[in-house]
Amino acid sequence: MPGRDPGPSIKDKDQYEALRDKGYSKQKSARISNSQGAEKRGGKSGDYEERSKQDLYAEAKKADIKGRSKMSKKELMHALRNN
Repeated sequence: MPGRDPGPSIKDKDQYEALRDKGYSKQKSARISNSQGAEKRGGKSGDYEERSKQDLYAEAKKADIKGRSKMSKKELMHALRNN
């Protein structure tokens, strides 16, 4: 997304662009980059690839992702990243 201005509603534009480059959705990137103290939090959950399908399912349940019971591990990872 280099060269494009995400708009005045984004507080930390560098973080927003970094999240979008990682594949996060626009909404999730905006939510994270606009949250207060976001630079001090996070990074503790590890990569989704290292987690079991049951762990991913539990996270999807917390996030209220629809259709999670029929998803594969790969689909759960995608849904969590783009939720």
